[in-house]
Amino acid sequence: MATVTLTKDNFEDTITGNDTVIVDFWASWCGPCMQFAPVYEAASEEHGDIVFGKVDTEDQVELAQYFNIRSIPTLMVFRENVLLFNQPGSLPSEMFSDLIGQVKDLDMEEVHAKIAEAEAAEGQGAES
Repeated sequence: MATVTLTKDNFEDTITGNDTVIVDFWASWCGPCMQFAPVYEAASEEHGDIVFGKVDTEDQVELAQYFNIRSIPTLMVFRENVLLFNQPGSLPSEMFSDLIGQVKDLDMEEVHAKIAEAEAAEGQGAES
């Protein structure tokens, strides 16, 4: 699957409508972004079960501001609407492949259970 251009108009639908979405926040003037682009594109071709989105921070300023992007490239990984990874900097191909493998292997039932526990504990703390 080729990469998908994400905008403020399709970002939320893309995240909520797909199991796993990896997002690359980038800009055309960014050297590390350009170096990472072929790695990202190759991974998108290899993993057809994942949506690989790209956000041009120059064109999508509102999205970049919403996610508080301060350094590019920044990678975010969402699975089942949960942000699992958020890190600035490009990754070498091997590390990116490893990250994708970890995301695929993650037990999301366990993740959702931990989120529910944390939310319940937070709610009890607010009532005290």
